[in-house]
Amino acid sequence: MHDIRRLRRDPDEVRRAILRKGFEADVGHALALDARWRELTARGDELKAELNTASKAIGQAKKAGRDAEAEMARARALREQASALDDEKRQVKSELDELLLSWPAEPDPRAPDGLSEEQNVVLRESELPVTPDFELHDHLALAEALGILDMPRGAKITGGGWPVYRGEGARLERALVNFMLDIQTADHGYTELFVPFAVNRESALGTAQLPKLDDDMYLVEKDDLYLIPTSEVPITNLHRGEILDGGALPLKYTAYSACFRREAGAYGAETRGLLRVHQFNKVELVQIVRPEQSERVQEEILAHATAILDRLKLGYRIVDLCCGELSFGAARCLDVEVWAPGTKAWLETSSVSNFREFQARRMMLRARIGDGGRPELVHTLNGSGLATSRLMVALLETYQTPEGRVRVPAALQPYLGGLDMITGA
Repeated sequence: MHDIRRLRRDPDEVRRAILRKGFEADVGHALALDARWRELTARGDELKAELNTASKAIGQAKKAGRDAEAEMARARALREQASALDDEKRQVKSELDELLLSWPAEPDPRAPDGLSEEQNVVLRESELPVTPDFELHDHLALAEALGILDMPRGAKITGGGWPVYRGEGARLERALVNFMLDIQTADHGYTELFVPFAVNRESALGTAQLPKLDDDMYLVEKDDLYLIPTSEVPITNLHRGEILDGGALPLKYTAYSACFRREAGAYGAETRGLLRVHQFNKVELVQIVRPEQSERVQEEILAHATAILDRLKLGYRIVDLCCGELSFGAARCLDVEVWAPGTKAWLETSSVSNFREFQARRMMLRARIGDGGRPELVHTLNGSGLATSRLMVALLETYQTPEGRVRVPAALQPYLGGLDMITGA
């Protein structure tokens, strides 16, 4: 959501900023609607004053014993005008809000210019594991041979892109979730939540999934609820409409959830196995902070996400997304891409995003900062810590053996009862 006061003050600057995302904002139409709304508001105040005067005139006429029909007719006419004006005012405000809700967030000045992934900037890479001297298989070939992943039966149950994990595969998936939650809570100070996997429209609107991503989400029409694409949505909406104690910020939350995405238009090699699925598991990191904290906190969340990969000894890189690749609500996004040696590709496993006040304005999420200070909008940030599907791809492919088994990283072994090798037995 955009601040109408900033739009009035700097319309050209707002238009140019949003254009960096490849979106042409109709600033002129928005300002015209705003001007009409303010005009109607002023006229509405005048009508209220006139109606007040007319009501007093009715009382004075009756007190004087005169026929008050003329005064009453005047009051009726004013009420009709006020009602018609209120109807138009609501219509204009609705049109203005709908227009502003359709505009993406302004990108951070530091976000690289560009409209496609070719303009993304690789900031740094970790040291990659040594490539073994035997032929590497991709995760799907490994998992199917070991019997730990069953894509055909997932397709039979639900459809393509709905995986079924089996045996050691299911245990490994559960171990990853517990491992990541323990690190984020014990080492990094997040409060763990367990949130609903479905949200109402207000929640999806608040975090900017709606209206832009309506077609990418699964809608339960009977109840008008959306299956969550990420637990960012319920977590960030936890305090929607509240005024927080600024002294308690930052608030740090983490949660496991299943995530549901249509992934419309995805096809071919990029959908093989776990590369792009409609349901996957993720541990999410969310922070609600004071505005002056958000740039530092984005780097902090990034460090919390990459700590998982460091402990698993997986190779990764950090990518600064160009403006055209940013999500609808993000001002800046730093992607964490893990290296999958069998697939021979970098796979996004976390997007660490700073939304600044964009989500908070949509949710009216504020904090009172300082003694007696007026409530002001907070900043919201999130990042995956991490998504398990592509993490699983990298793990299987990195730790495969010449015999087609998979070694278990030392950090995960306590979560698997000491198991050090996945054999599929």
